[in-house]
Amino acid sequence: MYLIVPDPITLDQVAALPVTALLHYAEALSLLELKPWAGEPQNRANPDGAVRRLLFGAHGAGQLVYLVVEDRQEVHLLRVLWLD
Repeated sequence: MYLIVPDPITLDQVAALPVTALLHYAEALSLLELKPWAGEPQNRANPDGAVRRLLFGAHGAGQLVYLVVEDRQEVHLLRVLWLD
């Protein structure tokens, strides 16, 4: 299981999420704890890159950008976006 490590800025971004997005966000974190490589690479030219993104919520309205630190089994949240 991977440890989720939020950046201080992402904590503010999560606090700004609408209530309707919170369950979807929690589900995305649960997935990242078990399968952090499930997200797409942030840079398609580097498909094995450790910076990834994962869409969440209805119609992919939310996006998590994160860094997988494999040797420490950590997922560092870099950005949380909600576009709905």
